[in-house]
Amino acid sequence: MFNERNPETDTGQSMVYQIRLRGHLSLQWEDWFYGFTITLEDNGDTLLTGPVPDQSALYGLLRKVRDLGLPLLSLHCIEITHK
Repeated sequence: MFNERNPETDTGQSMVYQIRLRGHLSLQWEDWFYGFTITLEDNGDTLLTGPVPDQSALYGLLRKVRDLGLPLLSLHCIEITHK
């Protein structure tokens, strides 16, 4: 069943993600992105970096990215942290 927890994938860990967007996003959006760090890159892209506790939170974050209307260039899990 889809709602059951999978003990092999439910490790009690949080993931740190980097989301790259085309275009610069104002730093005042940090609160909207759960305190993610916003890095404005010289090439005109924006890099969002921060922890995501689970898949549900990741999907919510991606919905916010979609709602901004900026093109999503990449999504990378860069670190696994213990909760």
